[in-house]
Amino acid sequence: MAIRPPILRAGDTIGVVTLGSPRDEATINERIQFLENLGFSVVVGDYVYSSDGYLAATPQQRASDLMNMFENPNVRAIIPVRGGTGVKDVIPYLDYNLINRNPKIFTGYSDITVLLNVLYIWANLITFHSLLLIDFRSTTPAYNFNQFFTATSTLTSPRLMENPPGIPLVSRVPGNVSGTIVGGNLQSFVDTLGTPYEIDTNGRIVFIEETHESISRVYRLVTHLIHAGKFRDCAGMIVGECTNCPNAYGKTYEDLINDVLIPLGKPLMTNLASGHGYYKMTIPIGAHANLNTFENTLIITEPTVSLT
Repeated sequence: MAIRPPILRAGDTIGVVTLGSPRDEATINERIQFLENLGFSVVVGDYVYSSDGYLAATPQQRASDLMNMFENPNVRAIIPVRGGTGVKDVIPYLDYNLINRNPKIFTGYSDITVLLNVLYIWANLITFHSLLLIDFRSTTPAYNFNQFFTATSTLTSPRLMENPPGIPLVSRVPGNVSGTIVGGNLQSFVDTLGTPYEIDTNGRIVFIEETHESISRVYRLVTHLIHAGKFRDCAGMIVGECTNCPNAYGKTYEDLINDVLIPLGKPLMTNLASGHGYYKMTIPIGAHANLNTFENTLIITEPTVSLT
């Protein structure tokens, strides 16, 4: 069983880091102010405001910011500013034994997918496919905040994962399976292949989502995972949105699901609202879940934080 990070309470300290591409100072400060207005204290990494082209700082510098947050006894949650280029470059410079001994809530999506899974597999830590710092703003729907704080600030268990009203979950291949959840952004998932940090899907429920890729490109990414055997031994599959993914050669995202994913024969649920879309369900990476496509339910069967 993976380690559950300590629960997030009002007044706790949140660490902010930039682990990939830079973001402008005004936006960062605005989002930090939003967190402070919610009642949290905020600690900022040394390289949060740095910028060096498409990277915020060197891999070693960005990794040191993340490790400092895990080492800081006052920090209860770590929120990256954004994803972007170069997140995976910090992975070799992290101390996974130290992280294992100092579990913290770690959240994000997009390129942060790599770290969500690496921290689960290498540090045995439940992480959260959920909000980035840029999402802490007044225009973010209440659903997203409710999802995040239910997962990180309550011990609710079992927890039925529900899309926003009017956006149904769609079961495509029948089955009733249990396992831990891995995955996230499709491109970031594929980027781990052939590296020491490749995501292990054996016996697990695999979640994927994507954004701003043509359907022909999404096809290439999905089939790459198929050829790499990532769906061969998985327990089941959850497919999220493909946000702003244009059709290609007359094919749609729905066609790809029908033509490529359904024939794999794994229990399959689609239309999950999580990732790059307007609504963001919080998916706990490394937490045990039950996927029942006979009942059209996805249930997290354990608390995802602890009281200690």
